[in-house]
Amino acid sequence: MRKAWVATGVGFGLVMCFMALLVIGTYSAASGLFGGRGGAVGLAKGAVPAAYQPLVQKWGNYCPALNPALLAAQLYQESGWNPKAQSPAAAQGIAQFIPGTWATHGVDGDGDGDRDVWDPKDAIPSAAKYDCTLAKHVEDVPGDPTDNMLAAYNAGPYAVVKYGGVPPYRETRNYVQVIRKLEKSFAAPAGRVSPSRQAAGAIDFAQRKLGTPYLWGGDGTPEDGGRFDCSGLTKAAYASVGIELPRVANDQWNTGPHPKRNELLPGDLVFFAHDLNDSRSIYHVGIYVGGGYMIDAPYTGAKIRFDPIDTPDYFGATRPTAS
Repeated sequence: MRKAWVATGVGFGLVMCFMALLVIGTYSAASGLFGGRGGAVGLAKGAVPAAYQPLVQKWGNYCPALNPALLAAQLYQESGWNPKAQSPAAAQGIAQFIPGTWATHGVDGDGDGDRDVWDPKDAIPSAAKYDCTLAKHVEDVPGDPTDNMLAAYNAGPYAVVKYGGVPPYRETRNYVQVIRKLEKSFAAPAGRVSPSRQAAGAIDFAQRKLGTPYLWGGDGTPEDGGRFDCSGLTKAAYASVGIELPRVANDQWNTGPHPKRNELLPGDLVFFAHDLNDSRSIYHVGIYVGGGYMIDAPYTGAKIRFDPIDTPDYFGATRPTAS
């Protein structure tokens, strides 16, 4: 358990004033310091399960229209890293190949003599090669080559050629948009990450909830008595400024780029995990406010409060972005 930062009476009021000044000052200063983000190099820490990280890193560089972060985003969107996933449309495995497509495009990625759609060592290389085959089919189509490749994956290359780019299908446009956004989350930042304009509003929401009792599964609704759990608080805070987050903490990790510890800005989400190499083991999230502190809803019996972030289970941070 984290050690609570306790203040009472007048002391609590002084602490609140100090933290408000800290948030405003840190945010204002950071806005001038962090002007942009460089290109991605590799994969963000723990974003890809350790068993699949080498495969995604290797095969994500198979062609210019693909990169490891994009391949990771696609696999996450398709199956949530579940190698046994099967859809109602009979799509199978971690890359969700339908049998006919697998028969044509499945490869023996690990060289063991078979092509097994349920084996990520075959399915991940097959997904990368299939992406690159589609990219080749639509390489003469106007627009962004990667967007066109993803659209071809979802709607077929003929539709991309027919419409001269991403076709006007709601499902396809949403598929491209979601994966391109997730791509930023899976990429390890090469440079500094610029601040979010909505961060101050999210912090203001969380500050107004200080002292509210924790409730497991709480979303702050009247039925919940206005109470929250950790990810319920962060979701509501960002919803108040027009950014929708997933409900649970380990899914909120994949909602934007990942600033390093020395690049944190107020408004960033900060995460804590049982396994510092696996984002799926994240169990707690808070909203960073500067000075090494966050606002969080800690656990049953506690209240929403300020807590330090520098603990042994600190996993990393995410800067949420609007879709």
